Amino acid sequence: MPIHTVRGNVDKQQLGFCHSHEHLFLAKGHPATLNPALCLDDYEKTLEELLSLRSCGGRAVVDAQPLGSGRMEAWLLQASIDADMHIIASTGFHKLIFYRDDHWIHRYSEEQLTEVFVHELTEGMYTGTDLGEPVHSIAAKAGIIKTAMDAQRMNDPNKRWFNAAAAAAIRTGAPILCHIESYDEADELVRMYMEQGVPADQIIVCHLDRKLDYPERHRRLAELGVYLEYDTIARYKYHGDEEEAELIRQMMDWGLERQVLLGLDTTRERMKSYGGSIGLDFISVSFLPLLRQYGVTENQIASMMIGNPANAFEWREAGRGV
Repeated sequence: MPIHTVRGNVDKQQLGFCHSHEHLFLAKGHPATLNPALCLDDYEKTLEELLSLRSCGGRAVVDAQPLGSGRMEAWLLQASIDADMHIIASTGFHKLIFYRDDHWIHRYSEEQLTEVFVHELTEGMYTGTDLGEPVHSIAAKAGIIKTAMDAQRMNDPNKRWFNAAAAAAIRTGAPILCHIESYDEADELVRMYMEQGVPADQIIVCHLDRKLDYPERHRRLAELGVYLEYDTIARYKYHGDEEEAELIRQMMDWGLERQVLLGLDTTRERMKSYGGSIGLDFISVSFLPLLRQYGVTENQIASMMIGNPANAFEWREAGRGV
């Protein structure tokens, strides 16, 4: 089965060196009122970052910004063309605090949400959904379903957003990318999706590496077949890169090299071209050399950066887990 990018379907062998979780563009809007770093609205600066990544061998990026919360569909398509990079866009939803109280995503039913997600995956991404309802779309399609679990959503018995994502994943075969903020949220979300029929290898859990105190909980999820996308690289408010390298080496020692993906989860504060602390080339220039120092092999690095993304973001047969 192919991987779905904004420029069309590509064979998994064509994806290449891939950052598995970034934010390339973020329109100025409600998310930026909560955190000014959640604004990446200069086309040329983001293009500069993509070209820098390409100069290091990068060929693909997953943009993890879903509809209605600052996603810039037309720019994703144009940047893919100008940088000659594969870009995989997201449908789905982010943390609900990133949407205004009167936003349509708060009131759509499970069935309506499912249809929106499926349309974006199979027909084209909607435009103007930060302010208006999903009506007009472009030809460029999303390739993954982003979902976000936080303490608010964990404690809310209404799980229609997650149910809609699961239904869309089963109908299309698209993978689900899962924002989480705790081990318990990760376990709950994986359990919920698998019980609804989404296979483990169609689920990608993000940000689990913000905490390093229970590596066996990483191991348990990975042994289920879930992909773990690590992106707390150079995020020193959580921990240093040496601790991150130790975690990754431990996962390699456990034989779980085929379940790990890497990204930077970029914001304005992290994009060098925007005056931030690092750039999209940081993994290639700084972090991979550190992993080598910690004994991670070239084959293991190739798995995390090339082989695993190709497998994780490849669409599955529709209805496979049901």
